[in-house]
Amino acid sequence: MQFNTAIVLTLLRIALIPVLVLFFYLPYGWSNIASVVVFVLAAVTDWADGFIARRFNQMSDFGAFLDPVADKLMVAVALVLLVQTNPTLYFALAAAIIIGREITISALREWMAEMGERGRVKVSNIGKLKTIFQMVAISLLLYQQDLLGLPIAFIGELLLYLAALLTLWSMWVYLSSAWPIMAGQSGPRRDAAPSAAPLDKDPAEHE
Repeated sequence: MQFNTAIVLTLLRIALIPVLVLFFYLPYGWSNIASVVVFVLAAVTDWADGFIARRFNQMSDFGAFLDPVADKLMVAVALVLLVQTNPTLYFALAAAIIIGREITISALREWMAEMGERGRVKVSNIGKLKTIFQMVAISLLLYQQDLLGLPIAFIGELLLYLAALLTLWSMWVYLSSAWPIMAGQSGPRRDAAPSAAPLDKDPAEHE
């Protein structure tokens, strides 16, 4: 395996996870700002590694595997941390929906790829919108404090609930698309042509 800039950025995103946990628990007034900076930095590397992989032809099988794993780990850890500061039924349920959906769709894509039907679970606009609300919500919730008179934590919580609703909607879209194969209504295409060359950034993973 050959390391390149795109893979290093993805590994950096994973390395930032324990840093986020550390800053989250530090008993200092600036720890919330530091947590937001770490999370936003991870989001920036998420965009950067995909851009670099495509722009400079640094695509690899390892990068295609690692990139979505890094994304989902960061989001899942951030949500688990936030549940501790928002130990309510609705907040925990929203976090569980988002994390559970990521696991479900990842497993679905892997299974559909083995069946030669990966194209049935393409990224949707609903998924993209969900990702935007989700990332903004987590950033606001990590900051927690009011800013310029705005209730940042409350706004972040509302956005997280909206992201959870969009999560359920997008999951329904993906499962509906895959249902004919899951129900055995369409036989597996074992002879299907392989997908395009692997990317460090698989657009279908960012929804």
